[in-house]
Amino acid sequence: MVNPVQTVELRPGEDVIRLGQLLKLVDAVPTGAQVKDVLAEGVVQVNGEPEDRRGRQLRAGDVVRIEGLGDVRVDRAP
Repeated sequence: MVNPVQTVELRPGEDVIRLGQLLKLVDAVPTGAQVKDVLAEGVVQVNGEPEDRRGRQLRAGDVVRIEGLGDVRVDRAP
């Protein structure tokens, strides 16, 4: 079964969201303290490339793949 792509919208007036914030928003981690551990496991990719920096800035159009959860697309608020 293929997981549908989730969408996270940037807040009005914002151009970026940090990877750690996105992971918390989509419930990939229960707390911010666990973001570092999840990234160290190598289960997160940004635009098809492995990513381990929780401060990575994501912009509209970026796609984050989280092993076991599927893809999350960053989008601009309407």
